[in-house]
Parts: sequence; structure tokens; C-alpha cells
Amino acid sequence: MASGVPRERSATHHRNLTMLKVFYDGACPRCMADRRWYESLPRAAEGVEWIDITGRDAELRALGIDPYLALTELHVQDETGRIHRELDAYILLLTRVPRLAPLAWLLGLPVVKPLLSLVYRRWVLRRLRRDGRL
Repeated sequence: MASGVPRERSATHHRNLTMLKVFYDGACPRCMADRRWYESLPRAAEGVEWIDITGRDAELRALGIDPYLALTELHVQDETGRIHRELDAYILLLTRVPRLAPLAWLLGLPVVKPLLSLVYRRWVLRRLRRDGRL
């Protein structure tokens, strides 16, 4: 108790809070709406840093993220520095919210994940072309 905080409380708080960095397209209205929805969920926003990828190509490359892929797929960096892409990134975010954990499990199923991934990629590419960003 040298820091003035009881040991159990400090250890529990640290264990429950894992930091994630979410790299998202801030120029995408749907992406912004999804961020606001996620942040409105109880405990979802704790330990999540949202980083708009707009104009950050050099920073993305320094992290090993291709700027084109950052535009076309959600990327999340976990507390160990590992980058999760596309549906794996969504699954990681969803598992942090207890009531969304079953949805994360469903998205990860071997039949669901590749089909949803295909739909997701087509939707994103269509949006970017429509907006003149590809």
C-alpha cells in the first residue's frame, strides 16, 4: 500500500482495463455513427482510444499498417501491440462488451466470418468509390 491505493483495488482495476487503439475512417459518416454507438454502450469506451486515420499515412506505416488497408478495413491494436484487421478487429471490440459477446462469437463462426467479410469488403469499396475516395 505504498502508493496509498489498496493493492487489491489497484490490481483489479489494471486487470480489467486493457488498452485498445481503434484506427477508423473519420471521413466516413457510417464509421462515425458506429463509433458513437459503441461509445454509448456501458463500459465499452473504457480503455479505447479512437484514432482517425485521415492524413496519418506515415504513422500507419510506422505501425506496419498499409494506409490503403486502413481505409478499407477496420484496424485495432491491442495492448500487446498486435494489429487485428477487419472482422477480427470488430470481434475484439465486441467481446469487451458483455452483452455483445454472443454477437462476437457468432461473427467468428467459420461459415459466418468469410461470408460477412465478403459483404463488408464490397460495402466499403462501394462507399469509397461513391465518395470519390478510391
